[in-house]
Amino acid sequence: MPSITPQQQAFEVTGGVDTHQDTHTAAVIDQVGRVLGTEQFPADAAGYTALLDWMRRFGRLGPVGVEGTGAYGAGLARLLRDQGVHVVEADRPDRKTRRFQGKSDPIDAIQAAKTALAGERTGTPKRRDGRVEALRNLRVARRSAVDQRADAQRQIKALIVTAPDELRERLRGLPVTQLITVCASLRPDRADAASPATAAKIALRSLARRHQQLSAEITDLDELLAPLVAAINPRLVAANGLGTDVAGQLLVTAGQNHDRLVSEAAFAMLCGAAPIPASSGKTTRHRLNRGGDRQANAALYRVVLCRLRWDPRTRAYAERRTKQGLSKKEIIRCLKRYIARELYQIITTSNDLELAA
Repeated sequence: MPSITPQQQAFEVTGGVDTHQDTHTAAVIDQVGRVLGTEQFPADAAGYTALLDWMRRFGRLGPVGVEGTGAYGAGLARLLRDQGVHVVEADRPDRKTRRFQGKSDPIDAIQAAKTALAGERTGTPKRRDGRVEALRNLRVARRSAVDQRADAQRQIKALIVTAPDELRERLRGLPVTQLITVCASLRPDRADAASPATAAKIALRSLARRHQQLSAEITDLDELLAPLVAAINPRLVAANGLGTDVAGQLLVTAGQNHDRLVSEAAFAMLCGAAPIPASSGKTTRHRLNRGGDRQANAALYRVVLCRLRWDPRTRAYAERRTKQGLSKKEIIRCLKRYIARELYQIITTSNDLELAA
């Protein structure tokens, strides 16, 4: 799309950016939504600066809608924010809009700008420059190690099912810790790898040693995560039913700039714990929320399970609601909503350590 020749203007303009791995496509519109220009820039530090300079040539730059501020747009969003630009997270256009308008990088950039101008389907992006971002990075590595360790354990058990009788009888029924130790200490003859029995031992030993290595990696990361989470928000770690892992996930979900959460209802919606209205006519009902951050939803679920077992107040609530005819699943959903409200107050209450970060 050809650009209108940029001139220094007194009026305010709005920007939009469609981000990709190698390039970012920018668009600028005026206050009534007319397109002033589109341009493509490389996705690097020099490109970010050139993009901002280009936008400012059209007039006084207002909000800029950026797609993917948590992925390909993270670097650009950081630079814009450092330069005093109001950055908003622009959602992808809905299917109906794309069906009528088509899809291209300039079209998506223009749509992001119009979204920022209207203030609809937007959000405040998370900051990526604080201790919560450091926490997120460590949790990415830990989660990957946990998933891979679980895969290795499942593969070991699957191999045992089809292993030769002698080996299967030796390993079947052992506790997981002992099973991993025994498999890691196997001494198969590598020269006889063509034999199914020997190959099974080699595979079991390899998987068991991988399991041990991943366990050591998880332990090492936990030693870094525990003091970091406690330093960010010690009250959250001390809350009933929470530990380092659950508290860390909720902190990452809320973000460093937790003031972007305008209310406890917004936090509950972010965690997928807020019911969705599904009423029509004379029917008033709500449906299950399957959106939001599912890892945060799982963290709330773990808190509920812990409190249902150990917290007298939660147990009394569950008994009362059971007598009212609610199922266990419905009670858990209610409890997740209540716990989200409680934890929101803890997360958004700054402490001395947070202010010093």
